[in-house]
Amino acid sequence: MIRDVTAVLGICLCVSACARFEDIGRAPSFSDANDGNEHAAMIYGGLPPVTGPSRHVDRASLWSAGRGSLLGDRRAMQKGDILTVVIEIDEEAQISNQTARSRTGAEGLQIPQLFGIPQRINDELPTGATLDNAVDISSNASSAGDGSVRRQEELTLRVAATITQVLPNGVLEIQGVQEVRVNFELRELLVSGFVRPEDISRKNEITYDKIASARISYGGRGQITDVQQPRYGQQILDVILPF
Repeated sequence: MIRDVTAVLGICLCVSACARFEDIGRAPSFSDANDGNEHAAMIYGGLPPVTGPSRHVDRASLWSAGRGSLLGDRRAMQKGDILTVVIEIDEEAQISNQTARSRTGAEGLQIPQLFGIPQRINDELPTGATLDNAVDISSNASSAGDGSVRRQEELTLRVAATITQVLPNGVLEIQGVQEVRVNFELRELLVSGFVRPEDISRKNEITYDKIASARISYGGRGQITDVQQPRYGQQILDVILPF
């Protein structure tokens, strides 16, 4: 059993190492833009165009309500349309807490005249010992605590997202992927969530705080990220070792 587990672990490590060897000496490759929900939504044919006399009248009118007209609404509202997501996160939180506690107590018990018992016992006690002050207890305790938390985050990004689905209630499901490669480091920005059509501005933009179930990920992969990550052996030991 132990040999089987060791063999499986060795195979996994070899496969992971081979995947890492592929990026040695070259920049990480981009993901295929033709894969994913965005591309599938863009090639969606949608409903067939309206035909008939009303369509010809609409084309001849200067005040057409269509999206291609001068005054038409060109905001994203259909599957495959593109809108801009504005991410401006500037948050700062500071918490400070300070507590102090002090307590002093003293107790004393004297029995100099207790039916003459202390006098009889004092004669048999060593020199200097007496029962006059039978019990004398004093205590002093104090504690103090001081804690503070400070957090500051700032992120400003803009990414184009695609409507991948229009839900039955009219809510739009969006997804956006952006990849930027600088030398041997690839930065990835992923945005997904649900938006209401009325929250999209006239500039065809929407801020991140109006996206329900928002998922925003900004990271990267490449040489810099690889160096910052601990080795596989260290990660395994961190999980196994209890101390």
